[in-house]
Amino acid sequence: MSYRHTPTAATRAIIARLAEPPRASILGPVGARFIHTLRLVALHERLGRDPVPELATRLGSVDVAAKALVLVQDIAAHWPENIAVSRFCCRLLSHDEATIGAIVDAAAQGDRRAFEAALDGFIRPERAHRLWDSALALAAAEIRAL
Repeated sequence: MSYRHTPTAATRAIIARLAEPPRASILGPVGARFIHTLRLVALHERLGRDPVPELATRLGSVDVAAKALVLVQDIAAHWPENIAVSRFCCRLLSHDEATIGAIVDAAAQGDRRAFEAALDGFIRPERAHRLWDSALALAAAEIRAL
């Protein structure tokens, strides 16, 4: 006997939201700049180039560039799979970018609960503290650079 499950309205709404990529405009300024950085690092990685000089120029600070690069490396080390990065010019975010932008914005606001909520069920809690520390360091560097 086969059983055919009819999805509920809530399930259909979740699936519809997942099918639509989020827009970069949902991010705050620190999260949006970091996604720009993440895409720039990915581009340089594909080309086999060092991203630091261009990061420092575009971000306007060697300190911000260094902290952003540390956060990129920490995310890559703790992310459960390869990070999906959209094209550099695209105003739509991959779901990974939306999550990463959310954790960076939460850290910039000092909101540990929002940070943990964004990572809930995605990264083990014992690994999240390193991302929190790196994201806080980036936010502090951004504030110093103002």
